[in-house]
Amino acid sequence: MNNTSLLIRNATCIATFDHADPARGRELKDASLFARGPLIEWIGPDAELPQALRDEANEVIDARGHLVTPGLVNTHHHMYQSLTRAIPGVQDAELFSWLRGLYPIWTGLTPEMVRVSTQVAMAELLLSGCTTSSDHLYIYPNGVRLEDSIEVAQAVGMRFLATRGSMSVGASAGGLPPDSVVEKEDAILKDSQRLIETWHDPRHGAMQQVALAPCSPFSVSPALMRESAALARSFKGQGVRLHTHLAENDHDIAYSREKFNKTPAQYAQELGWLGDDVWHAHCVKLDDEGLSLFAASRTGVAHCPCSNMRLASGIAPVRRMLNAGVPVGLGVDGSASNDGAHMVNEARQALLLARVGRALQAPETRNGKTFFGCDLGPAEMTARDALHIATRGGAQVLGRSDVGHLAPGMCADIALFDLRTLGFAGGAVHDPVASLLLCASPLATHTVVNGRVVVRDGQLTTVDLGPLVERHNRLALQLAHTARSA
Repeated sequence: MNNTSLLIRNATCIATFDHADPARGRELKDASLFARGPLIEWIGPDAELPQALRDEANEVIDARGHLVTPGLVNTHHHMYQSLTRAIPGVQDAELFSWLRGLYPIWTGLTPEMVRVSTQVAMAELLLSGCTTSSDHLYIYPNGVRLEDSIEVAQAVGMRFLATRGSMSVGASAGGLPPDSVVEKEDAILKDSQRLIETWHDPRHGAMQQVALAPCSPFSVSPALMRESAALARSFKGQGVRLHTHLAENDHDIAYSREKFNKTPAQYAQELGWLGDDVWHAHCVKLDDEGLSLFAASRTGVAHCPCSNMRLASGIAPVRRMLNAGVPVGLGVDGSASNDGAHMVNEARQALLLARVGRALQAPETRNGKTFFGCDLGPAEMTARDALHIATRGGAQVLGRSDVGHLAPGMCADIALFDLRTLGFAGGAVHDPVASLLLCASPLATHTVVNGRVVVRDGQLTTVDLGPLVERHNRLALQLAHTARSA
């Protein structure tokens, strides 16, 4: 239990995102924030900071010249994939070819590899101001367990939603993955129940939660999807959520139509995979009917712009989702389809991709006047819209009401960015909040999780990066070499 108190003083700006409307959240100038233990107790102009809180703080961070935001929330990741970044054979592949090229390599994963790659992924996230992350681990060869990720999160200090992924339909049964990496469905369900009972914490401020995440329509059976949903929902009132990939690219759509005679959204509806306890990754090809189904059921979406661009999957209709009331969060996706885990950069890409996506659409006629896409594109997504998705939106998608914005009673998950650095020159003086995304993507100066400073002055306090990176690189080479030798 964290019993210390932390005072963040004299910030140039604290962007609270304490309103459901991105444009109406409070942005406090020359402001301070006080956290007692894991929770925020006071936030406001520094001139109004009670003397008692000034005297009481165990640690004080001088935030002059800094922008303070809620800790960013990552809603979709495959952390083990940091071992297979920039693999030459799949650098220019689309999703299905990319997967087929990497599955044989991933069969060599070991528990040590999962632990080290998870450390690397979490270090990247924390250094970019991300404080809460989910992870989708769906491959379990050679004794790998979900605990290999969970225990790393506890040591590193990241708020973590570990999803028990799974694959049960191999190539011989019409699925995409090789038979060597699929599991028996009864074993998947048994382990899923064990993990929920052992690790899932439904309480306010929980550092550790578990969700169930059969990998995708092309790697698991309809029966496993239904039974996973039933299992998660049998833990009534515990907030056990459901996650999978859906409608990621055109091949994904074609597979659903061929195998199930349905669109992915129709298939999800049939299986009971719509609802405010479900979030789907990507949804690039979500059609009008699917969008309506998601909106009506409050089904969430993890938007992964860098991965969608890297694999040429397309541009998710994020503005239409938001306008319809679909909860949308941000995800960096796997480190082998993004090759990075920088959450500020991911938000910047979400901003830019939404604008260029609007510019590619057909002209519209409004009140007798023709508007081309480039006329309307810049208004498709503002910097504050994108930051809202990266913070409060992500919290909603993960079912968390205790993170994602800054206010008394909320978890003390906070990111600080130094506005006096070169990348902000000439930008932060005009608009410190918008400059975070419009200027070059910075790393965080400080990152606070649950009231604990885990990044201080740009350095991780819980991980020694030098030996970690060296070890990670050795394992990455070992993994690739083992696959080539097989």
